[in-house]
Amino acid sequence: MNNNKARFVWIPLLVAVAIVGGILIGRFFSIQNPFGGSAQYDKIESLLQCIEQQYVDTVNRDDLIENVMPKILGELDPHSAYIPAQDLESVNEELEGSFSGIGIQFNILNDTINVVSVIPGGPSEKVGILAGDRIVAINDSAFVGEGISNESVIKNLKGPKDSVVKLTIVRKTAKKPLTYEVTRGDIPVNSIDVAFMLDDQAGYIKVSKFGRTTYDEFINALSKLNNEGARSFIIDLRGNSGGLMDIPINMANELLPANRLIVYAEGRAFEREDAVSNGTGTFQDAPLIVLTDEWSASSSEIFAGAIQDNDRGLIVGRRTFGKGLVQQQIPFRDGSAIRLTVARYYTPSGRCIQKQYELGKADDYSMDIVNRYKHGEFFNADSIKQNKELVYHTVNGREVYGGGGIMPDIFVPRDTTGYTSYFNNVINEGTLYQYAFDFTDNNRDRLSKAKDLDDLMPMIEGNSLLNSFVQYAAQKGIRPRPVYINISRRLIINTLQAYIARNILGEEAFYKLLLRDDETLRKAQEVLADEQNYNRLLSGTSTASTGTK
Repeated sequence: MNNNKARFVWIPLLVAVAIVGGILIGRFFSIQNPFGGSAQYDKIESLLQCIEQQYVDTVNRDDLIENVMPKILGELDPHSAYIPAQDLESVNEELEGSFSGIGIQFNILNDTINVVSVIPGGPSEKVGILAGDRIVAINDSAFVGEGISNESVIKNLKGPKDSVVKLTIVRKTAKKPLTYEVTRGDIPVNSIDVAFMLDDQAGYIKVSKFGRTTYDEFINALSKLNNEGARSFIIDLRGNSGGLMDIPINMANELLPANRLIVYAEGRAFEREDAVSNGTGTFQDAPLIVLTDEWSASSSEIFAGAIQDNDRGLIVGRRTFGKGLVQQQIPFRDGSAIRLTVARYYTPSGRCIQKQYELGKADDYSMDIVNRYKHGEFFNADSIKQNKELVYHTVNGREVYGGGGIMPDIFVPRDTTGYTSYFNNVINEGTLYQYAFDFTDNNRDRLSKAKDLDDLMPMIEGNSLLNSFVQYAAQKGIRPRPVYINISRRLIINTLQAYIARNILGEEAFYKLLLRDDETLRKAQEVLADEQNYNRLLSGTSTASTGTK
């Protein structure tokens, strides 16, 4: 399997490189027509030379090329894209598993960099920077005011490994600003947010993306939960838009018996490549549920499709995004790159789950999610129109459909309980998050004594928290609306407690509180608790119930 997988993901696409290089950037590749004349794709280079030599005004050739690249790729499918040199590092960093920085999480409140948390063992912790600190200067240059942004902060805090950055810190308990010199180091980018036991049987794993380290993190999460007594697993891919293609293949291999097709891909210049399980997985038998929603895409759909088509587990939630196209990243000498669609991938039953698109109409494509919402697909399974001509069958003979995402085995509608215009306002304005940060900062000494949620919850009692928050929001210009506040009461309290818990105890505490009223997770736990019905659903002898709201 490993050899197949390697060819499947990293096969040298010489034809694609030649075509793209010739068409898009004549200055990078000099290609001669073997029949003696000028090739058709020399037009772009000729046009640029004409403009440089004869155009009435002076223009920058590089700027012209940078502007035209996205336009050319924009005439293709919605997922082929150009990545300028200045953006490529940050784009790749998300998937590579680490970057070089100072090891903090921050936000910008009141035009100031606020340290939300300090990564344990990271460079900032080693020199004594604390959660709640305000960074007011970087390398002796003031860094406060309306002009600062997340991008500018990241640009100044990141840098080469072992380089030094000087930070000026304001701390509530210090009478004057503090100065720290931080030596940058490798900072891990985790792609599994959390893994914890939901009860004495089921383990929960939240996968946020598929990056270079995700497989190792996944194995560690499974092993951790297994040691804690997990006999079944819920893998949450909601909101996971994808990433590297070999990662979900490796993850699925860990869960499937030998000789099961995981996924295959092929394209016009891309010979079919199969990824097949090799039987070495250590979690082949435990009951399994995968959670999806409309933002689960690409690699998430590869994983969910492999699990569903092999009847290895059940998919619970809502229909996935519908991205079944494979991109190859092709670099250029100036440090830029393109991500060119070179193939389609197919789930084990043979279905391509790519939703429909028209070449050059990315705007229409991006409206698909909005149209789904308007058509009621988030709330009622009957509003989802499957293409009955694209019917396929799982290993056990269950019907599944291609042509537009993966339909869950058990549909759970989007939960809007407690949503009001007041709640939307405090979310959209960031007021809930701001209050939670300020509350944590003002009570950090007291809250930090909590070792776990049992210790923390009495300190953040819901009623007093809500009343204090409403006054805080009013000071920020959000008028109290008692009727709506009462409707949103539980949602507001739950969100505030989760944010505060994250500030004090970390991600596991955050998710445990945030997921207390999660209907999709609750349904998954209910299904796992009924072993007979779970098995009937997998065999196709039982019909899953679906809810509407």
